[in-house]
Amino acid sequence: MQPRAPLVAEEARVAALAEYDLLGSLPAPSFTHIVALAARLFQVSSAFVSLLDRERQVFHAKVGLSLCETSREVAFCSHTIAQPDPLVVLDAALDPRFHDNPLVTGPPYIRFYVGIPLTTPSGYSVGTLCLVDPQPRNAFTQGDRQILQQLADLILDRMELRRLEVARRASQSRFEHIASTSPDGIICASAEGSITVWNAAAERLFGYTAADAIGRSIDLIVPERMRGGHGGGMQRVAGGGEPRLVGKTVELPACHADGTEFPIELSLSLWHEDGRTAFGAIVRDIRERKANEEQLFRLAHFDPLTELPNRTVLRDRLSEITAAARPIAVMMLDLDGFKEINDSHGHTTGDAILREVAARLLRCLRPTDMVSRLGGDEFVMLLPDLGDPLRATTVAEAVISAIATPVEYENQTLRLSASVGIALSPAHGGTADELLSCADLALYQAKDDGRDCYRLFTPVMRQEAQRIRTCRDELGRALERGEFVLHYQPQVRLSSGALVGAEALIRWQHPERGLLAPGAFLDVLDGSRYASAVGDWVLDTACAQAARWREAGAPEFRVGVNLCSAQVQRGDLAEKVAATLSATGLPPSGLELEITETIVLRHDSALVTALRELREAGVGIAFDDYGTGYASLSLLKRFPLTRLKIDRSFVTGMLASEQDLTIVRAILQLGHGFKLAVIAEGIETEAEHMCLRAKGCQEGQGYLFGKPMSSDVFAACYGLAPTFDKISAIA
Repeated sequence: MQPRAPLVAEEARVAALAEYDLLGSLPAPSFTHIVALAARLFQVSSAFVSLLDRERQVFHAKVGLSLCETSREVAFCSHTIAQPDPLVVLDAALDPRFHDNPLVTGPPYIRFYVGIPLTTPSGYSVGTLCLVDPQPRNAFTQGDRQILQQLADLILDRMELRRLEVARRASQSRFEHIASTSPDGIICASAEGSITVWNAAAERLFGYTAADAIGRSIDLIVPERMRGGHGGGMQRVAGGGEPRLVGKTVELPACHADGTEFPIELSLSLWHEDGRTAFGAIVRDIRERKANEEQLFRLAHFDPLTELPNRTVLRDRLSEITAAARPIAVMMLDLDGFKEINDSHGHTTGDAILREVAARLLRCLRPTDMVSRLGGDEFVMLLPDLGDPLRATTVAEAVISAIATPVEYENQTLRLSASVGIALSPAHGGTADELLSCADLALYQAKDDGRDCYRLFTPVMRQEAQRIRTCRDELGRALERGEFVLHYQPQVRLSSGALVGAEALIRWQHPERGLLAPGAFLDVLDGSRYASAVGDWVLDTACAQAARWREAGAPEFRVGVNLCSAQVQRGDLAEKVAATLSATGLPPSGLELEITETIVLRHDSALVTALRELREAGVGIAFDDYGTGYASLSLLKRFPLTRLKIDRSFVTGMLASEQDLTIVRAILQLGHGFKLAVIAEGIETEAEHMCLRAKGCQEGQGYLFGKPMSSDVFAACYGLAPTFDKISAIA
């Protein structure tokens, strides 16, 4: 831990701090309000005003912090006040000045810190406004700095009022000395309400010179409609009445000499001199401050782009309704196709779309309902006192219809749709967290069901979400511990039954649930961050095994490997396959990559380029499950295919269904016309075998020839040498 830098004029700085008389005093509510606002704006666990005395740091106003004070030696703020700009520490554990600081290694476990000096008009930094969080951050932007400066200015405003009040209590001479140089208006009045002191700042503030103001009624500073109250109130207090405003800070409308009205903050004091009562007021023009406060309030509560309430307001409102046990419908909406519009037309267009969507959502709802933007293209609607699923789904249909109406923007017609998830209280939950979670699960289901639709939450969705979370967590462990294995299903030449290759199929040797087929985990794996690594492991392992079996007696052996979307999305498919073939010694003709319609439609252009490069190198390309989806015939022209695979559903039904048989015949004819080999999956009976053979299908796989089996069993069945040792999992 680096020691704090010594400060020049430390005695003068400490003396300047003493002028505020804040050490040991309770924080004013306004201080606490500002630090709470700071914590909310920056989403940190703690925010505080720190005052730096000679040897200690005192936390004067704070939220989320149990400490009252620390020594200066461990105080981050000791470093902050030694510089004019904010001190930003994105990760204290990685900062040589603070990594071993006890406030980092122990409670409150500071990782993220930002402090801005609180500098007095005389130029001394007497304290700081600070943000602290136990989680590190990756940035603190220039915009963030500007907002923090505005908050610090609000703190300094209140500190200056405090300093003048302290001076007033100390002595008249000290007060008048400060008043002569104060940027705030200082006005004193007699018991009768006549002005006796009018400093230069008051002249600038109200437009009257001291000569004009002194001797006139204190009502001079307020609009004409309010006059008569202030002077009379002073006379009442001077006569022994109970003071209502003395010692308090209030906001009032004021009036300039030219008739302009503006807001002021006034702090009124009372004292007695030579047996007479006198009053003093510290007056400040708060137009700029109120504008800043309003801006900060809006930043804390509203989305700046759409001007809709933000996540914080949404949760507060939802919690308020559920606490009152009122029924409510919560709808979570996600725009379908927004990313494509944003990427292709630019962020300006995207922002315009979001504003238009916000306006359309508001038009679909009642005045008592709320629309909130969570961020990105995600919105939430709260419909209080609505617990009927039929009414809720009617609203959802209207919302989806409204979003589907094309948007006209700068001579462009833009189209998008929406998916909506609905949760109801009390049916689906009784707290804000429960309802938002249920709506999110229903939204996920709507998107999974094809988008442009709504789904009402059901308990099955939660069970499925739990399955996915558990499976995703276990997949990481499986990869680390090498729990994945490959099974191989033989592929044979239908004319002779000779082995030509095998399809490599992944299995999971789960430590508790035993050997799992792909149906138990593949959907989760494909959407996880492990998909690419597992896909590479399958490719490496299958190619190494195929190379070994080629050496062991099957010189033309071909292994089929299913590609996953993550491998294609990564952008290095051709390079990865080439590297694997080189490392394992398998010739390109010994590998056949199997692609599905889903992968083709997601990664069309990038995939075509990579597959052409691989095909030119000699790698086979098979279209898996052809005919089961929406793949057009043009794909057969554009993609460098070598083989079509007839899906098992057509093979199983072709002996009983004329339609299935027609599809099988059509695929075989397409293969012949495009000079593509054809292989049929799912052959389980000799009758199916003979039918396919008679129709001209060259190859097949299925239980008739062999189920998927481990490499050891496969080698034993086909008289091949000992198998390739299983490649360890890739971490």
